Amino acid sequence: MTIVAGFLAAAALAAGGAAATSATAAQVLPTVYEAGHFYTVPETRDGQRLKLLVDTGGGGGGGMYWISKAAANRLHLPVTDCAKGGGHMTVAPLPGYRAGHALPPPDHGVCGAVVMVQDVPSDGISGDGQLGAGYLPGRTWTFDYPARRLTLEGRGWHPDHAAHATPLGFLHDARGRQATGFARIVIHVDGQPLDMLLDTGATAHPTAAGEKASGTPVTAQGYGVTSYITTGMLERWHKAHPDWRVVENGDDLRPARPSRLIEVPRVEIAGWSVGPVWFTEQPDAAYHTFMAQWMDKPTEGTVGGNVFRHFSMTLDYPRETAYFRCVTGCTAATPPPAP
Repeated sequence: MTIVAGFLAAAALAAGGAAATSATAAQVLPTVYEAGHFYTVPETRDGQRLKLLVDTGGGGGGGMYWISKAAANRLHLPVTDCAKGGGHMTVAPLPGYRAGHALPPPDHGVCGAVVMVQDVPSDGISGDGQLGAGYLPGRTWTFDYPARRLTLEGRGWHPDHAAHATPLGFLHDARGRQATGFARIVIHVDGQPLDMLLDTGATAHPTAAGEKASGTPVTAQGYGVTSYITTGMLERWHKAHPDWRVVENGDDLRPARPSRLIEVPRVEIAGWSVGPVWFTEQPDAAYHTFMAQWMDKPTEGTVGGNVFRHFSMTLDYPRETAYFRCVTGCTAATPPPAP
């Protein structure tokens, strides 16, 4: 979840969960990969490119992805104000993409439009917008981190026999439908289960000290990926394991609130063990209060691209299951003790 995505989280709820279905055949999206972040780069028929962050913890709504107002103006899209659910959102029709360079169209939208338009300042990460938690659900996506490839799987997709499955938790409405697209996943640290937001957009901006200690790959603007952990959990880890490295003022993504980093030797996810993994500190309220409004239970942070980089990860939203196939730097984990 990026800075802008935090402001847009409510929008992902406004029009309910997506009801898209996978295409008949798999579709590899036009994608670039920058220091752990996936961006789709569709191209319009007149040769203009968009650059959209693929952020499972990001915004959107009603099955739609979002683009910035500046991008909508550049593409000359007709923008309208739509009343929905007692509120308003700004929407536009789908850009005219070039064949072979398009995005899977949103399954539905609002007010006759299928793209949300957000008048927000750039956070330096989202580019022209995001494919977020309002758009991704209802389909099955494979994030192959080592291959740097993003695929919308077709209806005939089956998990690789070498992949480990793990359930995803979603908030549901009274009819049992996914009410939001924010997925909860359980990881294990130090033998204990932790509920986390699954967040391909979790962003790092390490300080010089943080980059030196963690070795986090960054772009020319200093951005990379990370996993987040609440202050309370960081304190508990540090008290129990004073030998785990902590970097004061290790990240300045939010300059007014410099964050600590903590190095966890091993993290277990979907029956795989990886590590070491660096976590960036976040306020308890960011997860116990803010994100908890839109998840099936409160979380202790997010698991992000610095964990996913070891895997080809498939998110099967309809079946509420994730599949992790180890590609590099992971080993089968010892099953955790029974509670």
